[in-house]
Amino acid sequence: MQHHLLSTKFFEKAKHMIPGGVNSPVRACKSVGAEPIFVEYGSGSWIWDVDGNSYLDFVCSWGPLILGHCHPEVVTAVKKAAETGSSFGIPTWNEVKLAEMIVQAVPSIEKVRLVNSGTEATMSAVRLARGYTGRKKIIKFNGCYHGHADSFLVKAGSGVATLGIPGSPGVPEEIVQNTVAVPFNDKKILQEVLDKEGDDVACIIVEPVPANMGVVLPDDDFLPFLRKITEDRGIVLIFDEVITGFRLSLGGAQDYFDIMPDLTCLGKIIGGGLPVGAYGGRSEIMDHIAPDGPVYQAGTLSGNPIATAAGIKTLEILSRPGTYESLQNKMDYLAEELKVLGKKYGIKCTIQKVASMMTCFFGQDGPIKNFDQASKSDTEFYGKYFRQMLQNGVYIAPSQFEAAFVSLAHSWDDLDFAIEATESSFKVLA
Repeated sequence: MQHHLLSTKFFEKAKHMIPGGVNSPVRACKSVGAEPIFVEYGSGSWIWDVDGNSYLDFVCSWGPLILGHCHPEVVTAVKKAAETGSSFGIPTWNEVKLAEMIVQAVPSIEKVRLVNSGTEATMSAVRLARGYTGRKKIIKFNGCYHGHADSFLVKAGSGVATLGIPGSPGVPEEIVQNTVAVPFNDKKILQEVLDKEGDDVACIIVEPVPANMGVVLPDDDFLPFLRKITEDRGIVLIFDEVITGFRLSLGGAQDYFDIMPDLTCLGKIIGGGLPVGAYGGRSEIMDHIAPDGPVYQAGTLSGNPIATAAGIKTLEILSRPGTYESLQNKMDYLAEELKVLGKKYGIKCTIQKVASMMTCFFGQDGPIKNFDQASKSDTEFYGKYFRQMLQNGVYIAPSQFEAAFVSLAHSWDDLDFAIEATESSFKVLA
């Protein structure tokens, strides 16, 4: 039986100095009726907490750790970079090398600017789209989370949905009045909005596969529709591939679905576990960024030499033959076995997956196509499931509205361990 005495002690102390005791809200585990564990270290597909408990990890730092924890080649690259300097605020060759790897891998990107987070990437891409088009309004989709910049906290998913917050105090009405939120996969409503306001719309930003309301797949004709309607109206199409970039394939979701956006936002995997972000696209648009153009964006730590070293090694490993086939096979196996267990124990759930990411929507028995449908999931049951899995040595996201990730470090034995833990949990919960 696990105990979490040190984690509890650390959390109590943290709450005196850090708002809520955590540096990102969903980590507080409130929605699953638990308190956070404090991690001591990770290796491969496993993490260990400060109380000595071990957990098979399917959060993978919310997606970046596609190679698993402490991949030896990445560790070596980071150590080597750290020995030559942690930050300069002056160009280094690693920035150029990582940019070149991104441009070569992601089909629509001709030029790319490195930043420090996914939020920086999305807010910068929207500013660029506004500067390029001379228009003010942006369109996003309900349940898609693009970071915590003011413009995006309108019907956002992920942590906002987990905490039941409709938006956020501190965001002026005059800012969000230029953000229009429409249902994902709904071409009719989007068409109506564009017919009314299309001449004022600078960009449409979308997660090509939303993962912040749980994994929701686009209808077959939805992304092609977005591409055509934006081209017809001179609107910049932005793919937020902070999660899907280098996750669905080496070229991301745009390569996976063969749809080329105008701008792409990246993060997570391209930093190999270190803080990083990027946005890129057609040269015609990117040339509007300072110092070449008038749209200003800057960052002291952008292109950090340690983060870029980790990213370069990660992308190099992902480029090796068989990588994505291995990830796909593992996720296919895990998802199918979980479906079998759900039926066996009468647990109502819909499992949706793509490549190496998956969500089990509890209390649902049909495909989930938008945020309204996802929000009807049984979050109380998910909380019970989370706590059972934790006791059984498996760490899943402390929110119904997130994805589970498989990494290259997950072995077939690991997957069987997770399946056995799920069966044990379902037996208790059924």
